[in-house]
Amino acid sequence: MNLRWKIAQAAEIRWWQRYLKNKNTGDYAAWKKNYWKKLLEEIGLSELLSKDKPAQKILDAGSGPAGIFMVLTPQHEVTALDPLIDDYEKKLDHFKRSFYPEVTFVSQSLESFVDRKQIFDIVFCLNAINHVNDLQTAIDVLIKTVRINGTLVVSIDAHRSYFLKKVFAALPGDILHPHQFTLEEYRQMFLSRGCEEISIFLKKEEAIFNYYVLVMRIGNRLTDNGLTNFGKQV
Repeated sequence: MNLRWKIAQAAEIRWWQRYLKNKNTGDYAAWKKNYWKKLLEEIGLSELLSKDKPAQKILDAGSGPAGIFMVLTPQHEVTALDPLIDDYEKKLDHFKRSFYPEVTFVSQSLESFVDRKQIFDIVFCLNAINHVNDLQTAIDVLIKTVRINGTLVVSIDAHRSYFLKKVFAALPGDILHPHQFTLEEYRQMFLSRGCEEISIFLKKEEAIFNYYVLVMRIGNRLTDNGLTNFGKQV
């Protein structure tokens, strides 16, 4: 999986370069901010955009160069995590850390972020979980970084067909996504670890993949050693 992940990461940079090549920097940023605001409304979290709500500690895991971090400051304390942050800044005119001075950027993989032992009120992992190297470790880290009774929001590209899922996993048919699973398989990865499902939002329906956003509450976390209260607020 490590080689396939490295290939996927290199392809990710090239994809962003092609995608942004003819897009005006300011126009794209405005469009993307509106996209994130609409998504927060669709999944019932538009209150995060209110200046009257208490500040939250938020992690944008796998943020990419234009993640949801774009619309969450200055109201909240935001950390944006992505192993390609340094590459995005070097190779994309559309992303500079200086554009978002109130965001803390961390150029690190999700799997290794557990060593920081930071706890957040809300963790977003949008357009990212399909891209990680070690999926099971990444999910463990996501859950451990959310405080007890906190919120975890994860988007997934889920296969609609078990047959095509196996075909894509074997070829691979989708180099940008090293992991190929159905919605129910992804759901069970989180539910089996003690997450409580709040909602599932179908954002986009396509021929091969459906794009879902899962909103979950973190209860008692299940680990190999049983229940853990890592990060519990007392």
